[in-house]
Order: sequence, then C-alpha cells, then structure tokens
Amino acid sequence: ITFGAAHHHLWCFCYAMPLTRQFTLEYSGQFDATLPTLVRLGLPVPLGGTSNHFPMAVLRGLGGWDPYNVTEDADLGLRIARAGLEVRMLPSTTWEEAPETFGPWLRQRTRWLKGWFTTWIVHMRRPGALLRELGLRQFLGWQAFMAGIALSVLVHGVFSLVTLYELAFGALRPGPSAPIQTALAWLAIGTMATGIAASMTLGAVAARRRGRGYLARSLLLTPVYWIAISLAAYRALWQLLRAPHHWEKTPHGIA
Repeated sequence: ITFGAAHHHLWCFCYAMPLTRQFTLEYSGQFDATLPTLVRLGLPVPLGGTSNHFPMAVLRGLGGWDPYNVTEDADLGLRIARAGLEVRMLPSTTWEEAPETFGPWLRQRTRWLKGWFTTWIVHMRRPGALLRELGLRQFLGWQAFMAGIALSVLVHGVFSLVTLYELAFGALRPGPSAPIQTALAWLAIGTMATGIAASMTLGAVAARRRGRGYLARSLLLTPVYWIAISLAAYRALWQLLRAPHHWEKTPHGIA
C-alpha cells in the first residue's frame, strides 16, 4: 500500500521579511530535497502536517492521529514505516503562510520540536521492537535523522556561545601548553562551519529549483537563524517536562 504525502513542496508565500525568507528557504530545502531523499532511500518519512493523502481504512488500521502528540505527522510517519508501508511524494505545491514575527515563529517552532522529542521518546520505549519492525537500515536512518536533528538543535546554541566567548578572549590561539585542546576546538568549529555551509547550499539549490534564486542572499543569516532554532529547542524541552500536550496555535490569515 502506498501513502501519498502531497509535500513535494510547501511554499511559504509570505517571504518579504528576513524571518519569513529563512522560513521559505528552510521549507524549500526540506520538502524539495530532504524528504524526497528519505523516500528515495526507503527510510521513514516524518510527513508534513499541511497536506497528506491516505487510504482511510489503512489510516484507521494504524490508529489514526495521536491526539497527544503535538507533531502528530512525524509520529504517524514512523508508524507507517513500522507497519511496512510506504510514503511517496507527489509533484504538487501546498501554500503555507510563514509567521511574520519572532513570537509566533518561536511558539510554532517550539511545538514542532517538542513533538519531535515526544515522537523519539515514545517509539524508543521498546527499542528492540522498533528495530525488529524497521530493520537495521531503517532504524539507523531514523536515529540519524530524528535523533540527530533533536540533539543538534540543543547542542548548537550552547556551542555557538562558547565559540564566540573563546574567539573574543583568545582561547583558540595555538599555544605550547594545550596544542591538542586547541586543535580539537578548531576541528569542532570546522565541523560546525561545514554543517552551516551544507545547509546554506541545500537552501540555495532548492530555492533556485523553485525559480527563487534571489532568496539565496538571505542564507547569510543562517547562523543567526540556527541560534533562534536552538532557543526554541530549549523552550520545547522545558515544555516537554511541564506541559507536554500543550498546543500553541499559530496565527494565520495575516498575508
């Protein structure tokens, strides 16, 4: 049975401001590049909440949406994979309005990340069963994608602040007393810079494919945007402990 997630792309049509441009570039990379790659590799796909198509009988057989998970599409995507079913991308466009200001964006991103944390925790309650149902390749692929993103957004903000501190106070200058520590620090910085560069390249390629290559110059703000995502991740972690099922609504209809 093939499920169809109509997310060849969710195009954010409010892209005049720096924040919405970042949102647009991020969505373009996600739905035009990352998710199709997961489908092509046969790995679990976390779907996308705006437009999906399901055979209703099969959706009911899977238990439907989880009403307690605030990112229910990611959870359902993994349950589809655990059942041995497939997700396919359709060459369509779904129009999504991006939050224009930081407050609504932060609340929306907090909800998304809290749901990703919840999805990982729920399905890892019985890791042996998850491994048997997915198989080793899908299991490792899901861990790299889902857990990798969850961990990276938590680490990135702290690492960025530490890096700025060390650059400001000269702690990264090579010295005879700690050459190994200095080399490891620069290796870590190089790894972070490579990750940012890869993300910027992905966004530029995806935007060009959509005929909006002029947005690529906004990718220079990617490091700042990543720090904002890290802030949302810590807010999500706090809510996961205090209010795991609280759903912060995103206002729409502004554009």
